[in-house]
Amino acid sequence: MPGDTIFALSSGAPPAAIGVIRISGADAAGALRAIAGRLPEPRRATLAWFRDPRDGERLDRGLALWFPGPRTATGEDLAELHIHGGRSVAAALLGALGHVAGLRAALPGEFTRRAFANGVIDLAEAEGLADLLAAETQSQRRAALAQAGGALSRRVEAWRRAVLDIAAQVEAMLDFADEADVPPNERSLREAIRCLTDELATTLAAPPAERLRDGVRVVIGGPPNAGKSTLLNALIGREAAIVSATAGTTRDVIEAPVALGGIPFLLSDTAGLRESGDEIEGIGIARAEAALAQADLILWLGAVDDCPDRARSILVHACSDLESPVDVRCDVAVSALTGAGMDELTGLLTERARTLLPQEGELALNLRQREALGCCYAALRDTAMQQDLILVADSLRGAREALDRITGRSGVEDMLDALFGRFCIGK
Repeated sequence: MPGDTIFALSSGAPPAAIGVIRISGADAAGALRAIAGRLPEPRRATLAWFRDPRDGERLDRGLALWFPGPRTATGEDLAELHIHGGRSVAAALLGALGHVAGLRAALPGEFTRRAFANGVIDLAEAEGLADLLAAETQSQRRAALAQAGGALSRRVEAWRRAVLDIAAQVEAMLDFADEADVPPNERSLREAIRCLTDELATTLAAPPAERLRDGVRVVIGGPPNAGKSTLLNALIGREAAIVSATAGTTRDVIEAPVALGGIPFLLSDTAGLRESGDEIEGIGIARAEAALAQADLILWLGAVDDCPDRARSILVHACSDLESPVDVRCDVAVSALTGAGMDELTGLLTERARTLLPQEGELALNLRQREALGCCYAALRDTAMQQDLILVADSLRGAREALDRITGRSGVEDMLDALFGRFCIGK
């Protein structure tokens, strides 16, 4: 419950060189006294023996830290025990804390949820922290770190202030239109709304965070026996797809994540495209066509004229070791067996992928954030069609409420459990 004092191992799973146990809540000071024998000077690491409060047994010798609220990671009184990171030590201290009155073990993400509830971080920063914990590539880490550090929150706050300024002008025009000191300048008001709307449109058009988090979707397509499965295995460095000279071996979409050049990709091998009377193979071909339609990029291993979408495709001649004729319109010739041309293909992939991903310093909005910002954009667009300033003021209120959903000021209670459930226990 929100008023409980919680504890958990907040460092990595033991064994490790050091473990960190965190305690947060109104009874954190009492718990620290019970375990360490005293309350250290605030924000100063102090060497102490940690004892079991039931019988006084020494459990470990480490550092005790005390952080009085509200200027803490959770906005509450907070204590930390820095211990030796062995399994037995951690288990003994967690067991001892479990017998301290008023304490209970934390739930997944509960420390971060308390930070959100107490105003230490907002919802956008919490989402950035969740992405940071899940980051596997450098590009994912940089984007998540920027959001966790408040980059999106600061931009949203600037938009919110702009909406409030515009709304204040509208209210002044409505309330004091007859007063000499408030000139009705509706033209400048409309221009301010237009500028803000254009800025939101630019942000909404930027690449989404899902593409950075889940990877650029690259689908390998072409006719049977074009070398699709062999190429997939070569790109990911393992045997994920069955390779056979028998046409129609691949009958379903096989997906494999991989990082190339620090960029996350989701590679998909597909069934060879051809006319087939086999029912199962026909289902596989239909799935291949659907995957090609949804791909961010296509590695096309068939005839150039048969490529389903030239703009999204890299044309690959995949069997250069067989000395088969190469169409001059192909972008690259490779041999997955000898490795010839693979570096060039990887370079083309990463070069094209970078144009599809958020650039350094560019905001990357997730689906929830884009939907809320889209509502704000729509509300501002509505004002352009409104002649009545009362209706303009109502649309501006809708725009502000949509922005508040991004940072969690309002309207997000239904998704909090799902968000904080992504965190580990102790975070």
